[in-house]
Amino acid sequence: MAGDVPVAGADEVGRGPWAGPVVAAAVILDPDRVPNGLDDSKKLTAPQREALFDVICATAEVSVAFAPPARIDGHNIRQATLWALSRATAGLPRRPRLLLVDGNDLPPVSCVARAIIGGDGLVASIAAASIVAKVTRDRLMASLGLAHPGYGFERHMGYGTPEHQQALETLGVCRHHRTSFAPIRARLAPAAE
Repeated sequence: MAGDVPVAGADEVGRGPWAGPVVAAAVILDPDRVPNGLDDSKKLTAPQREALFDVICATAEVSVAFAPPARIDGHNIRQATLWALSRATAGLPRRPRLLLVDGNDLPPVSCVARAIIGGDGLVASIAAASIVAKVTRDRLMASLGLAHPGYGFERHMGYGTPEHQQALETLGVCRHHRTSFAPIRARLAPAAE
């Protein structure tokens, strides 16, 4: 922090799945209340992520944005991801002086931004954003699993697992699938002919 002008971290989850949104989060940590145990969400267990999510949301400024399958299909996964990161950053209560983003791509934002490869394991605010995004997306996919029984979204989170492949063969494509992704597009092709 430079005086009271904040630095934010941002990250996203869900680029690779065949179903569900990309979820992006932006977080401004309170330097006096940085949660212990922050790390790349992929290195933490689900209970660790859930506990940290609660602490982050109670002590930090947090914003979340979703790029739904329609945006992913209409623009491509990269553009949809950058859009979600931009929206999450714009949703913060205060405009950051600097945005630190995990990866090598920068979203369009109204502040200085830096991309940091592996940033979710190096920068506390990016790690916090990765945890918020992951927990939010996992909860959403569990809800989609209840709303669309048989797909197993609550277990595979929309990724292309054998269980998901089998569900597609049995149930077909639902509105939460990304029709621009090759495995889903292949399922739709015979119906379009």
